[in-house]
Amino acid sequence: MSDRRTPTWADDSELHDEYGYGQQQGQAQGHQQGQHQQGGQQYADNGYPQQNGQYQQNDQYQQNGQHQHQQQYGHGNQQQYAPAEEDQRRYAQQESLRQYAQQAQTRPRVQPTYPPYQEQAGAHQGGYVSETGTWRFDVKDLRSSYTDQQAYDTYAPYDPYASYTAVEPEAVAEPAAPEPEKPGYTLPPVQESAWAVDTRRSRLLGRGVLLCVMLVQAGLSLRLSGTAFQDEALYIASGHYELANLLHGTKLPVDFAAYFSGHPKLYPVIAAVVDSQFGLTGVRLLSLLFMLGATGLLYSLTRRLFNLRAGLGAAALFSVLQSTMVLGNFATYDAAAVFLLALSAWAVVRTDRMSAAAVLLAAPPAALAFGVKYASGMYLPTLVVLAVITAHRHRGIRALGRGVTLGAGIVALLGIGYFFSGPLGGISSTTTDRAKGTDTAATMLAHSAEWGGLVFLAALGGSIAYALRARMGEMPWLGAETSGRWRRVALGLVLTGTALLAPAYQIHLQTEISLYKHVGFGLLFAAPMAGLGMARLVGPHFRHPQLGILLYVLTLVFGMVQAQRAFSFPDSTQMTTYLSTVVDKKGTYLAEEQEVPAYYLRDKTNWTQWQNSYFMDYRGKDGKQYTGPDAFRQAVRDGKFDAIVMHGSVSPATYEAVKEGLKNNSHYRLAAVFPFTTSSGENAYRIWVKR
Repeated sequence: MSDRRTPTWADDSELHDEYGYGQQQGQAQGHQQGQHQQGGQQYADNGYPQQNGQYQQNDQYQQNGQHQHQQQYGHGNQQQYAPAEEDQRRYAQQESLRQYAQQAQTRPRVQPTYPPYQEQAGAHQGGYVSETGTWRFDVKDLRSSYTDQQAYDTYAPYDPYASYTAVEPEAVAEPAAPEPEKPGYTLPPVQESAWAVDTRRSRLLGRGVLLCVMLVQAGLSLRLSGTAFQDEALYIASGHYELANLLHGTKLPVDFAAYFSGHPKLYPVIAAVVDSQFGLTGVRLLSLLFMLGATGLLYSLTRRLFNLRAGLGAAALFSVLQSTMVLGNFATYDAAAVFLLALSAWAVVRTDRMSAAAVLLAAPPAALAFGVKYASGMYLPTLVVLAVITAHRHRGIRALGRGVTLGAGIVALLGIGYFFSGPLGGISSTTTDRAKGTDTAATMLAHSAEWGGLVFLAALGGSIAYALRARMGEMPWLGAETSGRWRRVALGLVLTGTALLAPAYQIHLQTEISLYKHVGFGLLFAAPMAGLGMARLVGPHFRHPQLGILLYVLTLVFGMVQAQRAFSFPDSTQMTTYLSTVVDKKGTYLAEEQEVPAYYLRDKTNWTQWQNSYFMDYRGKDGKQYTGPDAFRQAVRDGKFDAIVMHGSVSPATYEAVKEGLKNNSHYRLAAVFPFTTSSGENAYRIWVKR
């Protein structure tokens, strides 16, 4: 025990009267060895009996191995003091008490209440126990117990019998937690990746964005305007003749099936019906509906293959291609064929988890696509392979049967159609055995890259990213549910590689005719991978949205410029208005792009009255047989035509031959000149009328 100094206030005998010390013998003042004898029993200075007979002072100093008392207490005989000494003593005690309080003010002090000892003899024999607050004293066992740790730390230095007895606190029932107030609005649970999980909210959001994409697409197509193009006039006019043949049995002026690149009784008839009610504008709107439908189907099948973001990216990129813009306001069967291919591809993807027979739903639109435009046949193998790849994840090797089923269904429908339609010479003349041109492979590759290079690169990047990693990090919980790497590689190769079919085939034919339209057919299949590539470019949780926006804007700008250039053809309004005053049902007329006046003036002329500028066989008045440009030259010299309409942009060789035939020719006069402007520059219709 460390040295302690007993405070002066402890010397006051009045402080001890309350413990009943007056019955004991008085003690002499001064320093003595601390032992007191009374009735043969020893007591310590604190008034408690000690079993070993030693009387010990609790508050003492230990110096040089000896214990000395600072003050001895006399019990019963109080020491008397003089008044002056009494004042000094009390002042010293007060000062000592003040200093002691300052030193102990950092720890709480609780004075234990000791048992009165006026009846200590009987209490000791009966085992008297005193208990106050957190203090308990057993006289029989001479044990002082504290049940509070803080009280024990405070008084143990002054209590030789002190011990600490931990007491388990009584369990106090915790008050019931107040019921939380219900908020006025509760947020619905949000998916960790709302753009990649098909929830009702994401589907509604996707459809809203798709609607905006389609509105932009419609605006881009409708901004293109002009009079009927040569192909538009050909198909609509032939549709009127085919419709009359179907309804009234009227003989066809020519065998359109012999040189059409699609069956003349499919799209041309539909176009003629619409034209009868709404004119050329109505037929072009029909094409717009076909292209918008293709965009919607593309979005749906891409979302099914990958996710919502990829579907929106595919639709957005496809909607701003130059071929999409042009075909959306172009009255030809190309738009209908694109729609049917998209419908067939959608059916293939949509039925991937159904029975093998369900894939036959894709056969009718695929067969119709081929009938509408024979060039669509290049993409039928893609549909068959796609049927196998999409089902392989769920069926394994049995997916091959699904591809065989679809292929057999398409072939069966085509065979039935060919049986009822008869010979279709246009298949060979316009598709399988088309005459070769003089366009170089480098030129066609450059133009193909210009018209669809950005989307193709996006599709290539999407294919590579998809092969390396099935999903982005925003969907880690689906890692075990993704398809195998070989299936992903095959899907990317099939869809992206399909975009190369049209350029490769036309390079083989060495002709660029209609390549700007056919590029769009292949990009329809590459668009899903392009949409996935756009989503990967943006990154999970829209980490780099500026990259996706940049890709879309570049495709949009290039598409707008290219579409405006492709849709630029001569304005024939003035020309047809003037010709309506000079033609009748008896004359013969030579016209460059003869389909245009034949369509607009079909009420005043027949189809056979118009001679085109591409090819002609003619026996001259001199009895000789002429062909090619020589035939046109000699026919003009002989005055065969009642009117001649030329501008020289379509058939330069024929135009030069006609001009040679008109030199010093008294049969014709130049009746009118109507200038026009196209992307190729300024030119003019020149009309010669027979005198």
